[in-house]
Amino acid sequence: MARPKPLSGFPEFLPAQRMIEQTVIDLVRETFELHGFAGIETRAVETMESLTRKGEITKEVYVVRRLHAEPGDAGDDLGLHFDLTVPLARYVLENSGHLQFPFRRYQIQKVWRGERPQEGRYREFAQADIDIIGENTLADHHDIEAPLVMLEALENLHDRLGLPPVRMHVNNRKLSEGFYRGLGIEDTAAVLQRVDKFDKIGPAAVTELLTGELGLPDEVAAKCVRLATVCTTDDSFADRVAELGVRSEMLDEGLEALTNVINAARAQVPGRMVADLKIARGLDYYTGTVYETELVGHEHLGSISSGGRYDSLATDGKRTYPGVGISLGLTRLLVPLLAKGELTASRSVPSCVVVAVDAEETRSTAMQVAAILRGRGIACEVAPKADKYGKQIRYADRRGIPYVWFGGIDGEVKDIRSGEQTMADAAAWLPPQADRRPRVIAVGD
Repeated sequence: MARPKPLSGFPEFLPAQRMIEQTVIDLVRETFELHGFAGIETRAVETMESLTRKGEITKEVYVVRRLHAEPGDAGDDLGLHFDLTVPLARYVLENSGHLQFPFRRYQIQKVWRGERPQEGRYREFAQADIDIIGENTLADHHDIEAPLVMLEALENLHDRLGLPPVRMHVNNRKLSEGFYRGLGIEDTAAVLQRVDKFDKIGPAAVTELLTGELGLPDEVAAKCVRLATVCTTDDSFADRVAELGVRSEMLDEGLEALTNVINAARAQVPGRMVADLKIARGLDYYTGTVYETELVGHEHLGSISSGGRYDSLATDGKRTYPGVGISLGLTRLLVPLLAKGELTASRSVPSCVVVAVDAEETRSTAMQVAAILRGRGIACEVAPKADKYGKQIRYADRRGIPYVWFGGIDGEVKDIRSGEQTMADAAAWLPPQADRRPRVIAVGD
């Protein structure tokens, strides 16, 4: 059989890389659970009706069908979910009678999108989401809570694993829409769509789109562009907006909401959040605060974590479920760092110890030693062959395993890095904490 070619856009990790991913997931999950978020997992498929409800991502949905479908069978009625929000909406509607609101959930799963693969964008990737869902109402303070929880998780990855720091950019739909309405613009969504291209095409090109395609007067387009240039690390953005001389009640609401978010972030994670008034992420869906997060030093990857406030996740006709959520693209975050060697693991296997085998006739003794070590939480494996001790040591070295055990329960253990060998009791010996599990190592550590 010829060597198979990899499928573009479907990244797979080697064992050491997978351990890094699992460590990241564990730390993220730990943060979410510390804040009271409960984990759920939803099915991989949803109905095409629910997946295509928004329309704009229809062309990216993978359809699911049986290869040998019978005549008359529905062929295109199921698809793989492209995010975790559509499944959450369905899950809340189906289980609302069993949920306590506000419902705080986290979800870490694979999603699928049929888009063109490139660095930071994949066809199969893992996401980690948190959402807070209310029943009919949801307090505004959750708009502050959700991004701060995600920033705390990302800060933990930076502090504990050495991942690059992040910077979260925040805006508010009411601020932008209120500003445009204060200028007399009726089709605010069309303006937001053009402003959303600001970083890609620049202010001059955005101005041309506003005047040429939308027919806005030059002075109105100029104020829209000036609003998009406002970016501050504190609440001074409100003064910058006031200088533009636009007034509306919705604008004031947006300014107040964004001020609260920025000030809370400055107190908890200073320097990690900025008010950026050109952020227009999903503003046909979101209704309040919106977030986009970049990896410092890797800004070309785009947003690795994004989300916002929405007035209606779903409705059953009697009740409406507003919410606020934010998603972390785990694969987008990790694959570029792993590919460039910026993250590595201290070894490629969980094992801390190889238990040497004197002879095949005494393998049961080695297995007994291994069982005692495992019972005390020490990952180990028994040497696959009763080779000369030198070969068994080389076996451990190739796998990055730091210790080799010789003899029975009362035996000797050798640190193959230093060459030090000491007497040890399998029922009492402990390796240093740093050697118990593989460690994530960032370049420069």
